[in-house]
Amino acid sequence: MTGDDIVRKLTVILSADAEGYSRLMGEDDVHTVKTLNACRVIISEAIMAHNGRVVDSPGDNVLAEFDSVVNAVQCALAIQKALERYNADLPGNRQMAFRLGVNLGEVIIDTDRIYGEGVNIAARLEGLAPGGGICISGKVYDQVQNKMAFGCEYIGEQTVKNIPSAVRVFRIWEDPEAKACTVPHVKKSRNRGRRMAVALSIAVLLAVGTTIYWNYSNTPTTEKVPADERRTDQKIPDKPAIAVLPFENLSVEGSQEYLCDGITRDLITDLSKFSELDVTAGYMSYKFKGKKGDLEQIGRELRVRYVLEGSMQSSGDRIRINAQLIEVPIGKTLWADRYDRKTAEMFDVQDEIIQTIVRVLSLKISEAELARIRQKDTSSYEAYDYVQQGWYLSNSRKRPDIQEATQLFLKAAAIDPTYAAAYAGLAKVRMAAVNYGLTEFPGKTIGQALNFAQKAVSMDPNDVHARSQLGYIYMRNGEYDLAIKELEAAIKLNPNDWRNYRNMGAVLLYSGQPEEALEWYEQALQYDPSIAPGTLMNIGIIHFLAGQYETAERWLKENSVRWPDFLGTHIILAATYAELDRLPEARHEVSEIKRISPFFNTRFYGSSYRNPEHRARIVRGLAKAGLQ
Repeated sequence: MTGDDIVRKLTVILSADAEGYSRLMGEDDVHTVKTLNACRVIISEAIMAHNGRVVDSPGDNVLAEFDSVVNAVQCALAIQKALERYNADLPGNRQMAFRLGVNLGEVIIDTDRIYGEGVNIAARLEGLAPGGGICISGKVYDQVQNKMAFGCEYIGEQTVKNIPSAVRVFRIWEDPEAKACTVPHVKKSRNRGRRMAVALSIAVLLAVGTTIYWNYSNTPTTEKVPADERRTDQKIPDKPAIAVLPFENLSVEGSQEYLCDGITRDLITDLSKFSELDVTAGYMSYKFKGKKGDLEQIGRELRVRYVLEGSMQSSGDRIRINAQLIEVPIGKTLWADRYDRKTAEMFDVQDEIIQTIVRVLSLKISEAELARIRQKDTSSYEAYDYVQQGWYLSNSRKRPDIQEATQLFLKAAAIDPTYAAAYAGLAKVRMAAVNYGLTEFPGKTIGQALNFAQKAVSMDPNDVHARSQLGYIYMRNGEYDLAIKELEAAIKLNPNDWRNYRNMGAVLLYSGQPEEALEWYEQALQYDPSIAPGTLMNIGIIHFLAGQYETAERWLKENSVRWPDFLGTHIILAATYAELDRLPEARHEVSEIKRISPFFNTRFYGSSYRNPEHRARIVRGLAKAGLQ
């Protein structure tokens, strides 16, 4: 095709791909292919029903074009709704979530295929969407904002690979009651809160080497921080900043995934102990698990200069670990090595990797810091292996997985009664049973979790997770001063883990200081690209307590879209709809509460609220919704 023969046109492009496809193939390729084919049929049927055409479908990707912007957006929403219904009938480990991107742009036509920047932007938008989510460009948004109803969040101007200009991006979801997609703006409170909260804020900000200026009003905020106003211009810290990406599991046995996660988690933990190194928190790195992204872009997003990535393959009692350290701004591999060892020598391999990183980056590490690294939590590989399996399963919300994780942690503790991580794990699964409605005796179960967490901290005061977990449990028990003490310790040990900032927000909320709590949540949202279900729920609670029910509904509805089985969201939504006199919707939320937690009753709910009126207001709403 010559320059004169090039045919161009303006069209609407929809790009879709499956989240975690490589991981699913590694775990069960036969069922993954079957699921992928079924999802392709669903997607293709929706595209045809909305007058679009499938252009290409390589691998797990589907590319389509439309003549109408409205048709394309309606199609994207219909696809996610249909896929959600399809996945609901599948086991959790076989569900396949798709990410969708929609763009309006010029393309080059070559027979039946299309190419060009318009297609590239659609693909980049898809990469910015969460699993089960949709991202649209500003051009698409401008065309549909007044023509159809949907919920949305403006996530700012995004710089994407191979596109010279920044792209305005909106994340959208189905919301038939939305009149238009608006970008809310935060009114910040001038009230700094109580002296304790401010003092702790200053200590934390000094610890992370960042200065933040607040300008708050005296009333609770009625609208959330737009993503484009969150802090996105942070420079890479002066000291070396590194992210450990999740190691890839190359083992034939899919069950070894837990061991891969364990290697990643341990390397992050060990590197975080060096004062000369700035280490990205694990939960932020894990958003790239199973994704083959551009390392330079990952480095920019995580604000790091160095990335450690690798893979693991095990067979019998042997293990092979590949690792490489990359300086991402210049794309240079500083070091790479392969370790072929017995599985029981895992600790030695981790030590060698850590020491190599210290040498390559010329870090000035004190003997005390090196001693902390060399001192392992346990000398028993068998106990270590049980704990790694337990951590992997404990991330599930299913009763069988939580029960199995509990048994694995108990086995680890039986082998090594001084293994702090085993008791921290037991605290985690006990609280999971409470949070996910898996126990008939929540009060007793919280007591068990407290004992395990206290034991873990007494064995290893430097265990960040144990400290954070203990602080959370103290909060649930209403022991707020002790909760703050533990969270202060956790933040000092790892100031990069913004989950502890969210936990501090929760402590202040449930101790009766919702306005101050919002300051901590805003701070976490400004720095933290991830959003936890508890964060959105608690911000919804803050607005509910302020009588701002419509705003509370927006936060809670978004939470229910992201995490449909998160119990707390449905509890507050039921009360919110009741206060809005939308009783059919309130009763629907009550049915969701009973589905998720058959043992739920309002007598136990809200024991964490220090202010009895806060609990009473929610319980009154639940009673109005028909839940006693």
